[in-house]
Amino acid sequence: MKNFALIGAAGYIAPRHMQAIKDTGHRLVAAYDPNDSVGVIDSHFPEADFFTEFERFDRHVDKMRRANHNHRIDYVSICSPNYLHDSHMRFALRSGADAICEKPLVLNPWNIDGLKEIEQDTGRKVNTILQLRVHPAIIALRDKVRSGKHKTKHEVDLAYITSRGHWYLQSWKGDAKKSGGIATNIGVHFFDMLHFIFGDLQQNVVHHASDTKAAGFLEYEHARARWFLSVDVEDVPDAQRAAGQRTFRSITVDGEEIEFSGGFTDLHTRSYQEILAGRGYGLEENRCAITTVSEIRQAQPVGLQGDYHPFLLRTPH
Repeated sequence: MKNFALIGAAGYIAPRHMQAIKDTGHRLVAAYDPNDSVGVIDSHFPEADFFTEFERFDRHVDKMRRANHNHRIDYVSICSPNYLHDSHMRFALRSGADAICEKPLVLNPWNIDGLKEIEQDTGRKVNTILQLRVHPAIIALRDKVRSGKHKTKHEVDLAYITSRGHWYLQSWKGDAKKSGGIATNIGVHFFDMLHFIFGDLQQNVVHHASDTKAAGFLEYEHARARWFLSVDVEDVPDAQRAAGQRTFRSITVDGEEIEFSGGFTDLHTRSYQEILAGRGYGLEENRCAITTVSEIRQAQPVGLQGDYHPFLLRTPH
């Protein structure tokens, strides 16, 4: 049985990590978050020690490291705000533990290089949650694409709208310096999915970028992809919005909808199973997606030129 610590216990995604630790038969022994709204811990690991000050959490983890082998932290699960992931992974590695980090791994590709050096120095490993890579429908599509012989590239349209209230722009998620912006915060795992299925990135064009939505065009070895991401409910198509839907997701390949709505409930557990078996996705597997979102963040939008997503026609420019 492995010992886990968790950073960011009050966050939205933390319960999925707690459940994955529980489902894989291991234990959470320490957790940290400056926010003390963490009663969810009782549903998973009520015996876990909890800290609201990082210094006390650090001291506790260090004491456990110096204790006998049965008490050392084996893994630190990181669910903190995006801009803190880099620092918290460094803490995990230097504490003698492997890291399991939520997406996005880091905000910029050069952060990956620094983490690789610390991996080498400490002998520990960074793992990341790229949950779409373990989704059966995505794996099947990748196998189909890689086994086929196509003279032309696949045509892909990706739209993901996940409506957020006014709180969003007032939180760290609305601060691009902390979240990386819309493309990073809600899109990085989709960009990783496109890379996973269609190969290396060859071109990256941004058509629109604002605090609440972004859109562009990506060309891969085996695909040309138009993408649109938004947290604005007004971008939900009229028919779905009239039916009360506040989210919308559509991915088409050569005009055919890819259905992968099911099978999402246990993807964190599957990811943990792979990591614990030594098959986790590490630093280099993240580089393409992190480079993609970093370039999107720095790009100058070109407007309605070239291969833009049709949802942009609904968006004022």
